[in-house]
Amino acid sequence: MIKKTIYLLLFSSLMISCGGGDDYTYIPTEPELPGSGSEEEEEPTITDEELLDLTQEETFKYFWDYADANSGGARERYHPNDPANSEGVVTAGGTGFGLMAILVGIERGFVSRAEAVDRLNTLLDFLENADRFHGAWPHWMNGATGSVIPFSDLDDGGDLVETAFLAQGLVCIKEYFKNGTDIEQALAQQADDLWKGVEWDWYTQNQNVLYWHWSPNHNFAINMPLTGYNEVLITYIMAAASADFTIDKEVYTNGWASNGGIQSGNTQYGYPLLVRHNGAEQFGGPLFWAHYSYLGLDPRNLSDEYVNYWDVNVNHTMINYEYCVANPGFHQDYGEDCWGLTASYSRNNDGSIGYNAHSPNNDTGVISPTAAISSIPYAPDESLAAMHYFYRNRADLFGPAGFYDAFSPEYDWVAEAYLAIDQGPQIIMIENYRTGLLWDLFMGNEDVQNGLTKLGF
Repeated sequence: MIKKTIYLLLFSSLMISCGGGDDYTYIPTEPELPGSGSEEEEEPTITDEELLDLTQEETFKYFWDYADANSGGARERYHPNDPANSEGVVTAGGTGFGLMAILVGIERGFVSRAEAVDRLNTLLDFLENADRFHGAWPHWMNGATGSVIPFSDLDDGGDLVETAFLAQGLVCIKEYFKNGTDIEQALAQQADDLWKGVEWDWYTQNQNVLYWHWSPNHNFAINMPLTGYNEVLITYIMAAASADFTIDKEVYTNGWASNGGIQSGNTQYGYPLLVRHNGAEQFGGPLFWAHYSYLGLDPRNLSDEYVNYWDVNVNHTMINYEYCVANPGFHQDYGEDCWGLTASYSRNNDGSIGYNAHSPNNDTGVISPTAAISSIPYAPDESLAAMHYFYRNRADLFGPAGFYDAFSPEYDWVAEAYLAIDQGPQIIMIENYRTGLLWDLFMGNEDVQNGLTKLGF
């Protein structure tokens, strides 16, 4: 059993100062967990369905109970032992995940439809009045004012990838409420107008590729093209789907697909990798690459002229799993029920706390629960085995908003903290596994279908 250790966690490379924070005094009560009797109980009785229910309901709290108090948007991170940490910092991508999580909350009965509509009205009004840069939102926004909070020295403008994650959620909001009451239909229209205001084509610099950032102060100084394979496929889908600011297919072919260079013939543990993972060609990158673009975009039967993305994601997941089972680094507890390497909080080699994109190519002995949990559509048996392991160790791994972000049995360490971009995929992908809710909503959108057709899917 992992001994609980309390840390004040900060991104070592992304330190920020947030002034003018509003009082935030919500003090959670411990959730009543099934099987939580004697501390000596080693094998609590809980079914798969109960465990999925529990994980979704508790993870939902991140986007409801611990949302930004002013805007209703998703806080970048939440530290239960230091609630003021990151107070007032709203993340665009995490807010997109939060929009989708709220829809799950309605369907699962965690909140009423009326409560959700009220929260969503506040949130969409915030997004409408927040800073935008040729239609794109910044990575971070001040929850009280909507003004940009620089993510780094040069990143103080539009972030097209975070914007795409947010747009994915807005499309789902539009589809969910479009046939509802007058108030709901107005909400749906507002969501539709918001994402359609993004000037996707501006971010090409008149080249056949999309670029990640633009700043009114630094222009395209970061100059980061979006090329596969990584987490940014959804950016090209949303850009192609845009009615007024669309991109040509050549932008996708040359940019994302590198004119066919995206393909890979590499195989690990008997699974073809299929695509060339940027910087991780041997075993594949962190598992969030199989999650973020596919929260709404349904990878089942999703193929372009180069690859089948369902096969890509299943194989990526299984390679990550098999690597942990093989455990070439001899890390404690790695195995069939303790696996999952992705970007999360991390324990650095010198014992300090940071953030790391864990993968088989970058394995530091840290397991991120979101990796296995969010992979449940691709590897349900393996994912559930991991969830049961996390639950058995719930005294250490389970907090007020679901499973903590990361842990290491080898170093007797738990990151008692949460990140929006790690919590969101858990509740969403579990729901896609159970009912296909977000996949059905997103794929049912006419503009999305037009974009997919334009790109040759």
